[in-house]
Amino acid sequence: MSNEMPKIDFEKSDGLVPGIVQDAKTGEVLMLGFLNPTSYEKTLESGYVTFWSRTRQKLWMKGESSGNRLRILSAATDCDNDTLLFRVEVEGDGLVCHEGTVSCFTKALAVDASKTEAARG
Repeated sequence: MSNEMPKIDFEKSDGLVPGIVQDAKTGEVLMLGFLNPTSYEKTLESGYVTFWSRTRQKLWMKGESSGNRLRILSAATDCDNDTLLFRVEVEGDGLVCHEGTVSCFTKALAVDASKTEAARG
């Protein structure tokens, strides 16, 4: 196995790759953001997740103003090198979502498990 850094494929999705943020301690998925080559480099240099804000069209270090920065404990890419996974320790009060919750994934969707069971047959 090579110790060489994988080359992230920013070309597939118009210069952006998704960055999944996971709590290293609990395994809970906290949020998803997007990185471009510049925010990726900034992330590697600083040790804190830095995204590219698609709405504001600028670099955005998560937690810069709230204090809930995402300190990277480990990072990986998927098999296609087009998605990043950051296992982090959240600094501050631990509320990652701008709505004041630990995770951004709080809105449950109705999924009919009986359909998936029937499909398995």
